[in-house]
Amino acid sequence: MSETPAQAVFGERLPLAEAYHDSLATDGSVRGFIGPREVERLWDRHILNCAVIGEVMAHGAKVADVGSGAGLPGIPLAIARPDLDITLIEPLLKRSVYLQEVVDLLALPNVTVIRARAEDRPLAEPVDIVTSRAVAPLGKLAGWSLPLVRRGGEMIAMKGSSVAEELERDAALIKKAGGGRASISTVGAQLVEPTTVIRIPRVH
Repeated sequence: MSETPAQAVFGERLPLAEAYHDSLATDGSVRGFIGPREVERLWDRHILNCAVIGEVMAHGAKVADVGSGAGLPGIPLAIARPDLDITLIEPLLKRSVYLQEVVDLLALPNVTVIRARAEDRPLAEPVDIVTSRAVAPLGKLAGWSLPLVRRGGEMIAMKGSSVAEELERDAALIKKAGGGRASISTVGAQLVEPTTVIRIPRVH
């Protein structure tokens, strides 16, 4: 019997992903972090398509997830890639409380939750990668993300099909934030509906 996409992505850690799914579908939905229409689509549209961005991350990377919300993409990424050291940055109290509850429930030693705004630069030291999903327009996002990244590291943002237009529109803001030449690609195509990511290195 062929394995499911979830089995392919999470392997022996699938029970952790299933527990996270169940938390989002119940507690997360009741508390307003996930819309009721999204519950049936949690695996394909949220959990799996967040986990596969790990395809473009080096082993052992230090990662910050800005505007983490209900933990997307940071928690699926942490489950699929236990080698990554992930900090979830979320400014809203009710969401940061939920994130800590999920981290405790799943016993994820590679995840830290910080209640803060990314633009306040809450990290003690720069990270290798800053990731995000549906947080802000690209220029503003670069202004929040790139200062948290070490030189030579990068921001990897999940974006929709209009990302090329955003990149053209916000090129000056990205450069001002320290960003270099951006690349747009898709990940996860062999397993799930492809996820579009934009990668912007920090060059200064």
